[in-house]
Amino acid sequence: MLAFLKKWNFLFVFFLARSRTVGELLAPTSPFDKKCGRENWTVAFAPDGSYFAWSQGHRIVKLVPWSQCLNNFLLHGTKNVANSISTRLPRQNSDSGQKNKPCEHIIDCGDIVWSLAFGSSVPEKQSRCVNIEWHRFKFGQDQLLLATGLNNGRIKIWDVYTGKLLLNLMDHTEVVRDLTFAPDGSLILVSASRDKTLRVWDLKDDGNMMKVLRGHQNWVYGCAFSPDSSILCSVGASKAVVAAILV
Repeated sequence: MLAFLKKWNFLFVFFLARSRTVGELLAPTSPFDKKCGRENWTVAFAPDGSYFAWSQGHRIVKLVPWSQCLNNFLLHGTKNVANSISTRLPRQNSDSGQKNKPCEHIIDCGDIVWSLAFGSSVPEKQSRCVNIEWHRFKFGQDQLLLATGLNNGRIKIWDVYTGKLLLNLMDHTEVVRDLTFAPDGSLILVSASRDKTLRVWDLKDDGNMMKVLRGHQNWVYGCAFSPDSSILCSVGASKAVVAAILV
């Protein structure tokens, strides 16, 4: 199992079983805002282990195929650890075609990136929804999305394989601190914000906002789904944990 440490200019990747450093990733100097330096604000793994995303300073997110990270670590003398991890990661479908071959992308989100979340229409367990189709986009078994929560309250949805912006969700009025996708493959996204609300979005319906949850009296910092996607829990600037049943 892997864990990540975010600290200023550097991102250290650890192999917890032996408490060994697997590798180190460096962020370039941000050309947009010198005040923000090169802080790494957030990181995320794709559900299938194919991609790794991390924010690099003011407004940049880097999408890197995880196998590429492991190869880079291997070149720096961590061969045994890298190989032991790579064997546990599921392989991508070789029939998905050249268009979905993992490749690196640099995404300019336009504002400070506070949160990241990968989502897929392929659930870990059997999904409650079938024949998922957006009004403008179709998603097959190889579809992978990245949601980015921004300082200005916007949420941008990207196609991981192409780096293309798909949707721009704009209902929050403050920083989007956390994002989470329902694990059932339904493409339901929940966002937590400093505007004291959580919002539920249906990405298969062009990003339609389904619900606004107002149980918090202060900033909302984080949220998570239960494994069956029926319950949402959230925490904020208070001592309470708020749970909601989504039906």
